[in-house]
Amino acid sequence: MNRTAILSRLRQLGGAGLGAPLLVLLILMLLVIPLPAFVLDLFFTFNIALSLIILLVVIYTAKPLEFAVFPTVLLVATLMRLGLNVASTRIVLLEGHESPDAAGKVIEAFGAFVIGGNFAVGLVVFAILVIINFVVVTKGAGRVSEVSARFTLDAMPGKQMAIDADLNAGLIDADEARARREEIAREADFYGAMDGASKFVRGDAIAGILILFINVIGGLAIGMGQHDMPLAEATERYVLLSIGDGLVAQIPSLLLSVASAILVTRVGSGSEDVGQQFSAQFLNHPRALAISAGVILLLGLVPGMPHLPFLLLGTLLGGSAWWLMQRARQAAVEAGPVAETPAAGGEAEVKELTWEDVMPVDRIGLQVGYRLIPLVDKQQGGQLMGRIKGVRKKLSQELGFLIPPVHIRDNLDLPPNAYRLQILGVTVGEAEIHPDREMAINPGQVFGSVQGIEGQDPAFGLDAVWIEPAQKDHAQALGYTVVDPETVIATHLSQVLQDHAYELFGHEEAQQWLDNLAKVAPKLAESLVPDTIPLTLLVKVLQNLLKEKIPIRDMITIAETLAEYGRTSQDPDALTAAVRAALGRAIVQQINGLAEELPVITLDPELEQLLQKTLQSAGAEGAGVEPGLAQRIHQLLEEQARKLETAGKPAVLLVSSMLRSWLARFVRHTIPGLHVLSYNEVPEDQQVKVVGVVGQRA
Repeated sequence: MNRTAILSRLRQLGGAGLGAPLLVLLILMLLVIPLPAFVLDLFFTFNIALSLIILLVVIYTAKPLEFAVFPTVLLVATLMRLGLNVASTRIVLLEGHESPDAAGKVIEAFGAFVIGGNFAVGLVVFAILVIINFVVVTKGAGRVSEVSARFTLDAMPGKQMAIDADLNAGLIDADEARARREEIAREADFYGAMDGASKFVRGDAIAGILILFINVIGGLAIGMGQHDMPLAEATERYVLLSIGDGLVAQIPSLLLSVASAILVTRVGSGSEDVGQQFSAQFLNHPRALAISAGVILLLGLVPGMPHLPFLLLGTLLGGSAWWLMQRARQAAVEAGPVAETPAAGGEAEVKELTWEDVMPVDRIGLQVGYRLIPLVDKQQGGQLMGRIKGVRKKLSQELGFLIPPVHIRDNLDLPPNAYRLQILGVTVGEAEIHPDREMAINPGQVFGSVQGIEGQDPAFGLDAVWIEPAQKDHAQALGYTVVDPETVIATHLSQVLQDHAYELFGHEEAQQWLDNLAKVAPKLAESLVPDTIPLTLLVKVLQNLLKEKIPIRDMITIAETLAEYGRTSQDPDALTAAVRAALGRAIVQQINGLAEELPVITLDPELEQLLQKTLQSAGAEGAGVEPGLAQRIHQLLEEQARKLETAGKPAVLLVSSMLRSWLARFVRHTIPGLHVLSYNEVPEDQQVKVVGVVGQRA
């Protein structure tokens, strides 16, 4: 059977669930059945190799969750090592009087060759290894595991809120959000398991000390009492065997402790292992190597010092620093080529102006200060371009038409940390951010404060603090929602695009909308434009819907309604009202979700009749409404809307279809949280509860 077949067979046994039972049987065999010395040598060698493999896997692991099975591996390896201790103790006490290699060649080698056959030296070496393992490595790793587990659990709510914020902003989809939540849960489980597994390692170190003394005392008692050995011979024989046994177990234990400490102290980007981090961070400072080389060389010149080691090491450090500096200088030259300049004697030819020189206005523009350029430069690790693409994809799917590309430019007239959002060349939002910090947003209830630069979330105006990245876990544990600078800009852009979506929808978008309709309902699309309504009227109706934040995804319902009412009316407001009534169920669900009862505010019948008469005589714009009455209505509506928002309910004003359009324009910008619906937009099976009435004498 070749090697491939053997490996395939082993994988089949492991996949069949036989690996764990076989391992348990092995450990039981070590505890119960006496083993020959040769088999014990194989197990000891396997134990050392297994510990070394685990250590190397940890070193080459990019992030802890890639080796999430480590706590279980640590426990199993510890139990196996303790089983080997029991098996070796049995054979040392039973056959140790016969020869120095009675317990196997491995224990003899560690007792004779490693410590030179001197049991006093062996005791000192064993004590030093135990102190290193128990006092330094194991204790430190256990403390780090405990703190990491506590901080990870405390930071889970904040991390979950950050994922929800990214999902709502369109930066990630539902699958990625689910994957991130699972990763957070796995991370908490991992550090919790590591906290418990570190106790096994600590107990193993204590057990090694106790087993050594038990072996020494038991060996002396058996050697002198049962085999009539002199004290000196029994001491030399059993103490050397016990020390060899202890060293064979203590070295793998130390390797596993180091692996555990490396894994829980990892602070990485998730894409680099320990070696890559060392090369990228430690060797990225040739100046430090050069100064160290100078100090070592000076020490080597001091009289009385050993010159050769200091001078040799100083020369190596200096050469390394020089090589790193040369490499950095060459990389800088390759990254920034010198621009060519025109000849001194010639002048550039001035070309005739053409229409190509007239630059069109960017439909969506993002201008950034020079300190924000790394956020949009992929070569410098910037992720803003990907975030913006995610925002466009999410909004396009929600609104029902393709959001145009965002043109990003640097603007030296802006402050270094500022950015500006523009729609059709007009600025609609701007803010300043700190690219080297993260924004901790106060969602309304936090359990403490964080140190940083006070500010506001530019998208929703919430209080926020710009904190150092190292404070992220602490801020999340206090209840803050922590987002990076790219997310701040992307969320602000998403909010602006939703508010101004109707300005981005034009004739080209309407034609694309019709083309998509033709794919699912070709006859309906063919009869709608231009047979029933012109394209210009379709654009106006769809813009009206988007202005009131109603998606135009349901193309068939919209087209069928326009085809029905377009033959009797060409008024865009009347057609918009008809489409809204057809989309009533979707509109109510968008506002109130799946709740059975819809809380609404209504107008007093006298006030409603007064406004209807005024609009009939003065026109739909409401120019004839008395200013004092309009101000009073606005004040009362604002109070009612605030009460509902405080109670966690949507604010809905329910009026007649004649008043809906004017009242919607009346409160659109001043009371943005108030939704204005007409009676015929509420589905017949929807339960309505009147929670407030607005009257002119209220």
